[in-house]
Amino acid sequence: MIIKELPVVIETPRGSSEKYDFDPISKFFVLNKILPAGMVFPYDFGFILGTKGEDGDPLDALVISEFKSFPGCLIKCRLLGAIKAQQREKDGTVVRNDRYIAVPVMSKAYKGVDAISTQAIKELEHFFISYNELEGKEFMPQGYIEAAPAYEQIKFPEK
Repeated sequence: MIIKELPVVIETPRGSSEKYDFDPISKFFVLNKILPAGMVFPYDFGFILGTKGEDGDPLDALVISEFKSFPGCLIKCRLLGAIKAQQREKDGTVVRNDRYIAVPVMSKAYKGVDAISTQAIKELEHFFISYNELEGKEFMPQGYIEAAPAYEQIKFPEK
């Protein structure tokens, strides 16, 4: 099996109650919001470098790993799959906004892991539903996509 590597930039490390966003103009990671007491990111959260989603931002990615990362860290990852989702923005528009789930290619603990449990998917869906609700948005999960079809929908610009 050939492992397709995806470059994922971490914006917010797991366990953080602060949400950071990369600002392409200043090239810095900017504190975007502070989550309510007790709410933290369950895994490293960032984006797949060189992509663009329907919302105009790079495609979102969660990275499950055994090590601690930091904002700005680039991790070569392989996909486990994606949570297919729509998101209703504050202005009422609805856009596709999937959450790709990956593990680092270098991971020893997740080397043989090729899937994520149904329970973990439900927990992640609940996290994103709650997280978006706090912002006046609605996250609407539409099912789960396995790794192979998830890879197929990721488009990189021609070089």
